[in-house]
Amino acid sequence: MNTTPASTAADERRAAALALVAQGRVAEAERAFGELLRDQPDDADALNFLAICAHGRGEADAALELLGRAQAEHPADTTTLTNLGVLHRERGRLEEAQAALAEAVRIAPRSYVARLRLGEVLEARGRLGQALPAYFGAINHAQELGLWLSDATTDAPLRPLVKHAMRAVAAGRRMLFAALLTPLRERHGDAALARVGRGLAIYLGELAPDFPDPRQRPKFFYVPDLPPTPVFARELFPWYEALEAQTEVIGEEMRAVYAADGGFEPFLGHFDDTSPLAAHLRNERDKPVWDAFFFFRHGVRNDANAARCPRTTAILETLPLCRIREHSPEVCFSVLTAGSHILPHHGVTNTRVVTHLPLVVPEGDLALAVAGQVLRWQEGRCFSFDDTFEHEAWNRSDATRVVMLLDAWNPHLDEIEREAITALISGIGDFNRAAGL
Repeated sequence: MNTTPASTAADERRAAALALVAQGRVAEAERAFGELLRDQPDDADALNFLAICAHGRGEADAALELLGRAQAEHPADTTTLTNLGVLHRERGRLEEAQAALAEAVRIAPRSYVARLRLGEVLEARGRLGQALPAYFGAINHAQELGLWLSDATTDAPLRPLVKHAMRAVAAGRRMLFAALLTPLRERHGDAALARVGRGLAIYLGELAPDFPDPRQRPKFFYVPDLPPTPVFARELFPWYEALEAQTEVIGEEMRAVYAADGGFEPFLGHFDDTSPLAAHLRNERDKPVWDAFFFFRHGVRNDANAARCPRTTAILETLPLCRIREHSPEVCFSVLTAGSHILPHHGVTNTRVVTHLPLVVPEGDLALAVAGQVLRWQEGRCFSFDDTFEHEAWNRSDATRVVMLLDAWNPHLDEIEREAITALISGIGDFNRAAGL
């Protein structure tokens, strides 16, 4: 589309007015935006800036009229919606403020100022349970951009609210998450939940993790005082034998779907040209491939894939998998092509362990290394490891390797602790989702 001379002139005048704002020349900027508005009566920047100026002079009705015009012309403009929310909040119109700010967040989920202001309104309405994730999301999104880390990185008008939000989040998350464990504490006592309680304190930053082995670095949730076991003894998994007996059945269904060339996807998700795939996966010979045919992904069942492998699905239903809503298990056929190397990395939590049932293991140099311990796959023989320890896998053979990968509970957790972790991780997930994380 060609730019008309009139629109080009308007763009230049808008840029000049914004430059005056950046220089702190507010009165001149107000005049410049006023002149722009006479020629461009629907200009969102002009309407918003003039509304802010009117608000600063105590002319709330004039500010509201200008913002109303901006919203009518630009209903999806998040700056307008945020400013409307703030103005409604100051005038005590909390329901209208919430509606405007919630719409701004819906349109631009990473709009940290809109989230912060939405939290303020929700708290004013007595809805602290909803305000806390709004505050938490605002803080996280801002800090990802290097903001709100100190007074120097926080705009002065926002500092009191940002500090209040941080205090509210620190106290509120502790209260909300601890409450998830209250029913179990009442039934079983504090001692039964001691390790999980310390895990929560570590997650909240109240307690240092003090890892007994420096090679262990969970990315998400760590329960201390579990034996630091990179690779587990077979005797801890009495269900291995039954699973291994089904290797041929599982392998037949795997080969059928692999031959059909459908349902497999990159284990690490899809990377575009700017994404650092090379930081996770390499292949000196060809394109690196680590693909998966998921039965469960982040705890969500893939019904289509399950239907294509009914016997494998039936076998999985008999196993004591780690099941946490929208988190676990992860179950798949894991494919690593010839020459591909999964680079050293750490998993998310030591509360569950990763089990491999090898299905296709070609001749050659291919292995998994966990905390320096090299494990060689043997078809039909399971092993389990704690992936929060640094680990990597490579296939230097000339053919593709396939294993069934699945999540099971850390065998050193008792049933009460597993129930507590299930409640806690599910609740943390709900909170983070509400925070837009």
